[in-house]
Amino acid sequence: MSTAEFALTDAERLRILREYKRIAVVGMSPKEERPSNFVAMYMAHHGYEITPVNPGHSQIEGLKCYRSLREVPQPIEIVDVFRDSSAVPGVVEDAIEVGAKVLWLQVGVVHAEAAQRAKDAGLIVVMDRCIKVDHARLMR
Repeated sequence: MSTAEFALTDAERLRILREYKRIAVVGMSPKEERPSNFVAMYMAHHGYEITPVNPGHSQIEGLKCYRSLREVPQPIEIVDVFRDSSAVPGVVEDAIEVGAKVLWLQVGVVHAEAAQRAKDAGLIVVMDRCIKVDHARLMR
């Protein structure tokens, strides 16, 4: 199983970006220079509702931060993952449990078996791509 099996077209990713506006950022850092923070704040600036998920913090960028996806009280549409690939199976189980619609694994985050589990559970899977880069390119 390779990442090519999870490749979506530009049109499919554009539909995701237009349709879903609630993003839980798993692994969001409070440090502005970290990609997870920069990407999340970019998406917030463009009208997306961001929910940080990081067990080490109670608040990031003025937003309540949750220890896990399962603790987030509001609906989650996109689970954007900035974690080591080895953490993806657990994130997938949480994403399925909370009824997320999309699993978006950032650049370098690859776990084909977990991605297949998410897909089998009905989630749309984007793997090894940056949501900010796709947004900037597709939504111009």
